[in-house]
Amino acid sequence: MDFLVGAFKPPCNVSISFVDTKTRKQVPLKKDNGQTIMVPLFQSQENIIGEVLIEPTQGKKFEHNGVKIELLGQIVVLVIGGLSHYTWPDSILASSVLFSSVAELYFDRGNFYDFTSLVRELDVPGELFERKTYQFEFSTVEMPHESYNGINVRLRYILKVTIGRNYISNIVECQDFVVRNFTPPPSINNSIKMEVGIEDCLHIEFEYGKSKYHLKDVIIGKIYFLLVRIKIKNMELEIRRRESTGSGPNTYVETETLAKFELMDGAPVRGESIPVRLFLSPYELTPTYRNINNKFSVKYYLNLVFVDEEDRRYFKQQEITVYRLLES
Repeated sequence: MDFLVGAFKPPCNVSISFVDTKTRKQVPLKKDNGQTIMVPLFQSQENIIGEVLIEPTQGKKFEHNGVKIELLGQIVVLVIGGLSHYTWPDSILASSVLFSSVAELYFDRGNFYDFTSLVRELDVPGELFERKTYQFEFSTVEMPHESYNGINVRLRYILKVTIGRNYISNIVECQDFVVRNFTPPPSINNSIKMEVGIEDCLHIEFEYGKSKYHLKDVIIGKIYFLLVRIKIKNMELEIRRRESTGSGPNTYVETETLAKFELMDGAPVRGESIPVRLFLSPYELTPTYRNINNKFSVKYYLNLVFVDEEDRRYFKQQEITVYRLLES
């Protein structure tokens, strides 16, 4: 039995490290299995330099068909034919373990798209019989899209080491890292001002100071009541994220409510003005993504909600743009 177990063990251990690991900022990354790890943070046009360590197990040599390292930017979509995991039968959804296996199955079937792919050959075919270190460098790498971990889609960057083998599976080791790109403040940032209502019942005017916000910004505005003939119980402002995957008839949309902020508790009167002041930093926002490689989009909305005394809900939704401002 020990012999059989040992036969399936890889003949070597592989590790990938970055040359500036001790000084580079580390950020949390949630893996597909739910585990959170700390990984290095990069931005586009940076050099990615490091080394690969291969160490044969128990000092035994093994043959290989070459060693290579790839830098990959991938979009992984967990939506098949426009259907999300919510469309699976109840018998599957009832088992989180079984659903996890289904998800992994579709990931393994190649439901991913490489938008960045760079390769460095580290070694020619031969034998490895002792510990060996390979240096690698990817210079001024174009990484145009930020890392993203959503409900039905992931945008990720990895370093992938492959050791080719004859007749049996290759040995593969991957190292994740995160990319964040910064945007200067927009030269034009118009305010949002609209009048909405229900004929002869409710007429309000709302205004937000601008339409584009950075991740640590503050939404400042006001709500002005021009006509109130409905008994309003309370009013709140929501931040919603809308994730769209696929295209055409195969588009699937998932909406999350990330924040709810109570603006008013009680009935307003005509002429009353309610201030709005909502800080974005406590919430896990990302920049807006617009049609990334024709695979997905992520948009944000401010949703103004009124609830009357009969618990009927009235709302008005307005899209905003979110961007990452270079931190000082």
